[in-house]
Amino acid sequence: MKQLYIFIFSLLFCVNVEAQQVLKPGATYKIIYWRSADGKPKEDRNPTIVITGAKQNLLSSESVLSGKAKYPFEQNIITKPDHILFQVADLSKDNIIATADSSSIAKQVFEFSNETKVILGYTCKKAKIIVNSNTIELWYTTEAGINAAPTVLGQSLGLVLEQVRNGNSYVTATKIEEIKGHKEAAISKLRLTDGLSYKDLLWKSRFTTLNVFNNEIINFIDKPQSTDSIFRFAGGTVIARKIKFPSLTGQPNVFVDLTEQSNGDAYDRTGSVFIIPTDKQLSLMDALKNSVKVLPVYDNGNGKVYQGVVSTPNYNPVIELMRFFTPFGVGKYNTLKLKDKNWADKVYYRQEVTELFPLVNGKEVWVAVFIGNYDKGGHKVSLNITLHNGGREKENKPLILPLFNSTNVMEMAGQEYATMFSSEKGLEVSFTLDKDVKDAKLRYITTGHGGWGGGDEFVPKQNTIWLDEKEAFSFIPWRQDCGSYRLSNPASGNFETGLSSSDLSRSNWCPGTVTNPNIIPLGDLKAGKHTVKVVIPMGPPQGSSSSAWNVSGVLLGTE
Repeated sequence: MKQLYIFIFSLLFCVNVEAQQVLKPGATYKIIYWRSADGKPKEDRNPTIVITGAKQNLLSSESVLSGKAKYPFEQNIITKPDHILFQVADLSKDNIIATADSSSIAKQVFEFSNETKVILGYTCKKAKIIVNSNTIELWYTTEAGINAAPTVLGQSLGLVLEQVRNGNSYVTATKIEEIKGHKEAAISKLRLTDGLSYKDLLWKSRFTTLNVFNNEIINFIDKPQSTDSIFRFAGGTVIARKIKFPSLTGQPNVFVDLTEQSNGDAYDRTGSVFIIPTDKQLSLMDALKNSVKVLPVYDNGNGKVYQGVVSTPNYNPVIELMRFFTPFGVGKYNTLKLKDKNWADKVYYRQEVTELFPLVNGKEVWVAVFIGNYDKGGHKVSLNITLHNGGREKENKPLILPLFNSTNVMEMAGQEYATMFSSEKGLEVSFTLDKDVKDAKLRYITTGHGGWGGGDEFVPKQNTIWLDEKEAFSFIPWRQDCGSYRLSNPASGNFETGLSSSDLSRSNWCPGTVTNPNIIPLGDLKAGKHTVKVVIPMGPPQGSSSSAWNVSGVLLGTE
């Protein structure tokens, strides 16, 4: 089939040796351009179409002109002889936007060559231009008596019959035909906007945005006030909202977008974006509304009990979408000036969470954000979740099973810090699979805490994952790039050594960054009971201070 396709494509290009057409002055023509790369045709089967008339050139595609294009789609119109470029985007059936540019075509500067070649019977000359570090060669003719091109480049040269990008990507004319009854676009009826707004609207129309929070305060106060849709818990350090996810048949790419800035708190704090499962008898929502005491406890024999950490037959821990860390006072403390330091206004975090989407596809779920702090001003956050079509192929019967989460998101309501690693048992959870699971993986997030010189925040510690009493994975989570984020940390303390606190390496986190999950392969798992254990040689307390490790784990696989 592929050989036949290439053969047909070669036949299209045999017209290059034919005699040139005689074009009529004032007539309207349709020019068909096909794309190829490295000598092979592009297989999208959607040629570029240019309709050129006396007053306008329309740059479109076969799918758009035939009514088969999916929204959003874009077309360009170039007026003659003034060469004003109109970009027109159909975002939906009744939503069309446009912008006008009267200078970009006139600003194009070409380098001309004496080389020639024949395309569709016309002798063509070569012009070259550099665009965003790409070398673009245009083969054009002045023999046709018209000005047209498959892109906005070279509209004033003549008739561009071939465009070559970086020597290997071609857009080549294969046919010119006269058409009757074509109506030129009514430029005066276009709803124009500025160029930047046009690009923004077109870009945002290409994906779905779920707005979760917009400039919400996360702080610590005695009686946090909830609204009809946004709930505040644990002294205001947890905000939660129910979000309805669209039902999609494919597997989109899904991203979490969070922005944060200080509203009073000057310190780096642990943050988490998470989903609250409500599919069992108990959930974190019960604790948030009532008391942390309603949660099942984990007891590993070190004398403490840990609330809501591991899955049980009647409880699932929260599912962490993103672990993030606030910087030192970005926004509120930007008045703390340093020479040659221009502080960021806010911090932007973005992370892909595609692997967790099947859990929420078509469902209404609780989405929450936690920032641990005891500050009355606290922090200001905005949160969006974006869904982009064209992701990986959908997996058959995906398994997403929350196993553990030791981050005490109810810290300010009495939930115990994750110090269970002081015991040899560490953190252990058992679970039962109803069916065999293929290609199981553990989505594992880990960060170490203990903010003094000998605390685990500043001491590399090995994390070891055990599966059914066998070591599955071991590594030392450690970040040495924290100094890269200095401009997000205006209130970071400066030491006599010439370093700032935000420069120091840490146990898998930096002030102002996201901590990426580790995807740990576990192989195929048989139906039945299994046990996962996390062992970390946590350092001993110093005075009233203790180290802790915030770890979360979700089992992924296919049944």
